[in-house]
Amino acid sequence: QVQVVESGGGLVQAGGSLRLSCTASGLTFDDYAMGWFRQAPGKEREGVSTINWSGGSTYYADSVKGRFTISRDNAKNTLYLQMNSLKPEDTAMYYCAAWVGWYGGRWPPHPKYWGQGTQVAVSS
Repeated sequence: QVQVVESGGGLVQAGGSLRLSCTASGLTFDDYAMGWFRQAPGKEREGVSTINWSGGSTYYADSVKGRFTISRDNAKNTLYLQMNSLKPEDTAMYYCAAWVGWYGGRWPPHPKYWGQGTQVAVSS
């Protein structure tokens, strides 16, 4: 049984930082590309960042480029998202996802596994 669990969300002031973690079990972690997605109230879910199986390739939404950094530790089956210089518009539920294959500069159409999400709130 595959489980994907996010953690690290919380309330932070604008300009602050948070580090999200996502641990996956029940799968061969380094067989999968991974990514972070987010959904704000009343808005559609959007891609934030993706990373290939080895960590050698990454992709970011323009809105977070230069502020967020995605990384992974395959030995720990864990994905990370370091979020710096947070803005109120970053407020959303953040989800971790896993899929097979690498889409380069495009978002994966149908990630196979999703976590339940972790809430990030940024106050102004």
